[in-house]
Amino acid sequence: MGIVELLLIAVGVSMDAFAVSVCKGIETRKANAKQMLLCGLWFGGFQGLMPFIGYLLGSGFEFIISKIAPGLAFILLSIIGINMLREAFSSEEEQTRPGFDIKSMFLLAVATSIDALAVGITFVAVPIKVFNLPEIINTAFACALITVTTFTFACMGVKIGNAFGTRYKSGAEAAGGFVLVFIGLKIILESLGVIDFMNNGDVLFGLLIPFAGTILGSALVFVVDREFEDSLKMILTGMAGGIMMACSMWTLLYPSVIRGRIMTAGVGFIIGIFFQYILDKAVPHTHAFTKAEEGPSSNIRYPVKVMLSEIIHHVPEGMAIGVMYAGFIYGGGDIKHTAAVALALGIAIQNIPEGAFVSSPLRAGGEEKGKSFLMGVVSGIIEPILGIATIILVKAFPSILLSVMALTSGAITFLVIEETIPSMCVGKHSDKGTLSFAVFFCLMMILTFTAGG
Repeated sequence: MGIVELLLIAVGVSMDAFAVSVCKGIETRKANAKQMLLCGLWFGGFQGLMPFIGYLLGSGFEFIISKIAPGLAFILLSIIGINMLREAFSSEEEQTRPGFDIKSMFLLAVATSIDALAVGITFVAVPIKVFNLPEIINTAFACALITVTTFTFACMGVKIGNAFGTRYKSGAEAAGGFVLVFIGLKIILESLGVIDFMNNGDVLFGLLIPFAGTILGSALVFVVDREFEDSLKMILTGMAGGIMMACSMWTLLYPSVIRGRIMTAGVGFIIGIFFQYILDKAVPHTHAFTKAEEGPSSNIRYPVKVMLSEIIHHVPEGMAIGVMYAGFIYGGGDIKHTAAVALALGIAIQNIPEGAFVSSPLRAGGEEKGKSFLMGVVSGIIEPILGIATIILVKAFPSILLSVMALTSGAITFLVIEETIPSMCVGKHSDKGTLSFAVFFCLMMILTFTAGG
């Protein structure tokens, strides 16, 4: 584990202490330098001490850990990260004791750092390699870096909480959670030797293009402080539907047909339809603009159900990006890089309204801007993850390339027919949705064949 991963871990594990420091700042009338230093020393000290203890405990089982090291690192970091994400989206408020006395700060310092024991065990599984020195010295350096990082964030947290209230708390915990999960995923994939394609900047950039569209659309909540008008909803919905239908037909299904693989196209397409149907019925979700609920009944909060609705949309889109880049890398020249980029750009464009369709309704429903934006961004993060997973799958089984393309075509078609078309054909502005669908279907078709040569 190098300095970059170590810095990301240091920032990630410090977010829990940062969130609690924000809470301490909120309950303080006027935060002074002494209170900031107290938080920094308590949280930073324990956050650095716990990984070292975890490392010493883990060293005794090194002969076992070395056998399952990458998987253990992935599991431990994912558990910590997912727990932080759960807390970020929980409606329960963080519990803090008033004051900065020893008892209060000790309990909080232990509570926010106990997970860092697991981080220390990962240092046994994946050793720190910053300096050309013994492992224990590198580990001590890592713990010191975590201490300094947490100290800094804790001091900042008290001041921020005192000045701005709770607005940064959820985002801080969520950001830390994502960082830890992604580091764990990277560790296990590197150990399997299946992400060598990530060294290709074109592929990495392409996988992130659609996610950038989601971020941009979600960020509109900071510009438009109210829900979209019906006419604009229809235009944006039609645009998204037209682009996705064109991607489904011309980019994903057509290659099988043109190569004479009619049965591959047909069977894959039908499997994709059923795949998306099952996903639609198995995941509880709410469509923001229509307020329609689908899937099994559950006690999941409304904002999360809205986010899950868009995650369902992004599943086949992420697979589509992945299979196109897999075809570019392993397809023997049958799929050009420009065709993969065209698909990524098309999905990115339609992800702009999809990101807005999460953040805007949530904001209109009373959620703060920061959290509405965050929920929109989270809905799109599944795309690059599934893109990477699909590339790995096709690399392992190259013969399934056309089948996966047809499957994603069927899944996307199901979404367009089941939700997008009905949504854009309701009310007096339905003609705008239909025209938008047709125009963007045509534009995406032209882009596809122009880019594909």
